[in-house]
Amino acid sequence: MFNTIADLFNNEHFVHEPHQLYDPIEYTLHLGGKRIRPFLLMTANRMFGGDDSQVRQAAIGIEMFHNFTLLHDDLMDRSPIRRGQPTVYRKWNENTAILSGDTMFALAWKHFLAQPSPRLHQILSCFNQTAIEVCEGQQYDMNFEQADNVTIDDYMMMIRLKTAVLLAGALKIGALYAGAPEADIDHLYQFGIHLGLAFQLQDDLLDSYGDVAQFGKQTGQDIRDNKKTYLFLTALQSAPEPLRLELATLFASTPADSDPKVERVWQIYGQLGIRQQVEQAIQLQFDQALTHLDAVQLPADKKAPLLTLIDTLSGRKK
Repeated sequence: MFNTIADLFNNEHFVHEPHQLYDPIEYTLHLGGKRIRPFLLMTANRMFGGDDSQVRQAAIGIEMFHNFTLLHDDLMDRSPIRRGQPTVYRKWNENTAILSGDTMFALAWKHFLAQPSPRLHQILSCFNQTAIEVCEGQQYDMNFEQADNVTIDDYMMMIRLKTAVLLAGALKIGALYAGAPEADIDHLYQFGIHLGLAFQLQDDLLDSYGDVAQFGKQTGQDIRDNKKTYLFLTALQSAPEPLRLELATLFASTPADSDPKVERVWQIYGQLGIRQQVEQAIQLQFDQALTHLDAVQLPADKKAPLLTLIDTLSGRKK
């Protein structure tokens, strides 16, 4: 399946005129990445007897939309590296990142509209609602940077919108194309939600403890950006008063040289055992995802690709 998806994008070219608009799109979509969202869409379709030809365009569309969000997120977050390479706004400029990203959103719709289905209205409604929720999640993420009363529940709500709903939506769309029963679609959707929550918590963890070469992004960026991640909120909740005050002060600062700030936050996380607490939270989300996958009324062999995915994601390099 992973080879099929890789071939799907290797054989697809997105170069048109004006090349200043489309070159960044081609660059972005050929940087690689895990391709989890098209994998989920195609896997859900196969689980219920669908054929890859039924969802080829939709698989490209869902990945196109995901990469559109990355172009804009990287600009908003001022992230210099994505998948080990310069981000679009750094390689070209900010205006290009905005306009090429906008075009990718429109192209995502174009790919979905090119994929016929008796349930196309449901599919497009799911995609549209997912797109709205992803944008809501991004806004909450930006709001939380300036807020001083963010709770862990607030954060989980935000990452559900920003990250998890797109994985869940990909599964739902793939199952809809195959004509799956509504009850199974609902369980697959919830599987995707918990998988997405685990994935984002793991991403938070990798931001502090990942290998740059394997993670593909600069470590400590969340700390530099004063993001209220699960790590920070857990530390704030469990720290004694002096450390709590120090953390709050550090996450309200924007020093010209942020390296000492990052190092100090990492020291505090180590004192409080934050890595271990986050790993437990990640495992809880994986367990809940598996509960919903178990409830899908299909033979075990049909679910095997999703079980393999969980095994793969739970072993991401830390």
